[in-house]
Amino acid sequence: MNRILTFTNARLIGLARLLTVAIMAAGMAGLSETAAAAGGEVNLYSYRQEFLIRPLLDKFTAETGIAVNVQYVKGGILKRMREEGEAGVADLVLTADIATLSQHARADTFQPVKSAVLEANIPARFRDPEGRWFGLTARARIIVYSKDRVKPDEINTYEDLTDPKWAGRICTRSSGHVYMKSLLASIIVAKGEEVAQGWAKGVKKNLARKPQGNDRAQVKAIWQGECDIALINTYYLGKMQFNEAEPEQKEWAAVIGVIFPNRDDRGTHVNISGGGVAKYAKNRDNAVKLLEFLSGDWAQEYYAASNYEYPVKPGVAWHPAVESWGRFHADEAALSEVAKQVPLAIKLYDRAGYR
Repeated sequence: MNRILTFTNARLIGLARLLTVAIMAAGMAGLSETAAAAGGEVNLYSYRQEFLIRPLLDKFTAETGIAVNVQYVKGGILKRMREEGEAGVADLVLTADIATLSQHARADTFQPVKSAVLEANIPARFRDPEGRWFGLTARARIIVYSKDRVKPDEINTYEDLTDPKWAGRICTRSSGHVYMKSLLASIIVAKGEEVAQGWAKGVKKNLARKPQGNDRAQVKAIWQGECDIALINTYYLGKMQFNEAEPEQKEWAAVIGVIFPNRDDRGTHVNISGGGVAKYAKNRDNAVKLLEFLSGDWAQEYYAASNYEYPVKPGVAWHPAVESWGRFHADEAALSEVAKQVPLAIKLYDRAGYR
């Protein structure tokens, strides 16, 4: 009886998964017959918001005849792709942060890609050595401070945040967020486990409040006087400075100054958004073509500017707002090496009691 029940349950789970895949495939329908005849299609799962990538996808279709069917998802793509397996409909995945990209690579949901175009356009430190993921835009993890309560020459490095003089004056988001994991992983690569553990403990001691909120919330806390220093990604600064829908965010951004840490040694930690070709892609060649398009000059400039990020391709112009924050020395450590240290970074935060 137990064997019969086990088989029945397994069969029901399998049927449920197939039904889910069928429903998702139907949801990605809508491909025009003209485009299909001209160049086929590519099915995209995207963490990146529609307003950021839709103009890029439309231009790609106009130039190639390849229609792009998109599902925009805030999270859960990795779990979904694991459950779908070979029946999956995704050809390409676009996501943010090296930690997330490396999770896909470790879970074997991406396949290796060899492309002379991608290798020429994207510096080696921004792509997986095995070709499973490729960076497309970059963002720096910077320190912001109250212009009224902190002098900019008081902080030069991430390590300076552990100084006891900052006790009760620092705000950060949760250590469980990928941005915080990747930052600590970069410190492990640069300084080793012992120093990284000391950094996690030192910053925790200096927190003004329990870690919470997104990067904008950290800037708001400085504006409110709750803390004097915070860690944020650069693109949030642009989103606040030019936020016409929520003008109060301009007020928040106006009270802070910007520091690109470690400019005199290893450089400021830089993370990426990027993409990878799904392991079971049915339209593999088209997926590679889309990745190559996104690494080209026009797409790089547009893609980065639309979210106040940095293009990964050297020589591509920066958005004027991004340029206004100043040029800086970026950490040249390969992000593939940073990604390897993310599991250890999580353990170090836990040991420090940093939540």
